[in-house]
Amino acid sequence: MRRSRLGLLLILLGVLAACGRAPLHHQEAFVFGTRVEVLIAGLPEAQARPAAAAVLREFDRLHRTYHAWKPSELSALNEALAAGRRQAVTPEMATLIADAQRLALASEQLFDPGIGRLVSLWGFQSDDLPAALPDAGALAAWRAARPGIADVQLDDHSAASRKRELALDFGGYLKGVALDRAAAILAAQGVHNALLNIGGNVLALGSKNGQPWRVGIQHPRQPGPLATIELDDGEAIGTSGDYQRYFEVDGRRYCHLLDPRSGQPVEHTQALSVLISPRAAAGALSDVASKPLFIAGRDWPRLARRLQVEHVLRIDAEGRVQVSAAMHRRLVYVGGQPKALEIVP
Repeated sequence: MRRSRLGLLLILLGVLAACGRAPLHHQEAFVFGTRVEVLIAGLPEAQARPAAAAVLREFDRLHRTYHAWKPSELSALNEALAAGRRQAVTPEMATLIADAQRLALASEQLFDPGIGRLVSLWGFQSDDLPAALPDAGALAAWRAARPGIADVQLDDHSAASRKRELALDFGGYLKGVALDRAAAILAAQGVHNALLNIGGNVLALGSKNGQPWRVGIQHPRQPGPLATIELDDGEAIGTSGDYQRYFEVDGRRYCHLLDPRSGQPVEHTQALSVLISPRAAAGALSDVASKPLFIAGRDWPRLARRLQVEHVLRIDAEGRVQVSAAMHRRLVYVGGQPKALEIVP
């Protein structure tokens, strides 16, 4: 078995080197099971430090409140759903569930935070990765029930479901929500130029002392970036990759990105990145959209149009690169344009 690589999906390029030229405050922590960073440009330390600290506190609060398998408000809800009980939820929880239901519907249920039981069966709800495949009978039973977030019956104060197999896991959604929360916190504290990074999910605010924030999109099979891209104010970028969290059995890779239709890990894609233009909840969409497009495989262009995502970069299982025309115009390929490159109109 091979352990997951928890390195960043996007590499921040040259940001710390700028410290000597202009103010650039940097704080980081380990939250959501990954490295998170807050970089603030152009402000004195006395203003930047408490603003960044407030962001990291909110990250930690979200992580603890919505942890899928350690004691939390979300795990308490999952216990109630498994027991067939209606459970009181906070207004924040109700909003997250309702937004996730809307996004799941838009993605044709390929993004579905209601597959927490499937994630657990595959062993990905753990700090340690499994060494063996899940029980075939348990997988078949889950497929027969096919629970999803659409099965949550929600009102203003409580949630319930007729399907006891339903369990929520916000792991493919919460980092993007956190990016949007961070942007609001920084704006309220007068911070307008910052880069927020949660394990490769990145949101850019303003600029880096007058220059665009530049990040690199990690190559899924080689060290370093496949390409770099400059981010405009309010743009967000997210990546899903089979190299983030996976295990191997008999030389075969099983990644944490599961197809809800089959109950199996996706094998046809190595990585997929999306760039989201400035809009409300751009951070959340950047986190969400990469998952269904990753799962969709070669059908991603149709689904991207449905999700109103114009900038997409996909690397398939053989290492071939597919890129939307809009994304291609934004990228600077490291080492030159890939030989196996398809530009999708």
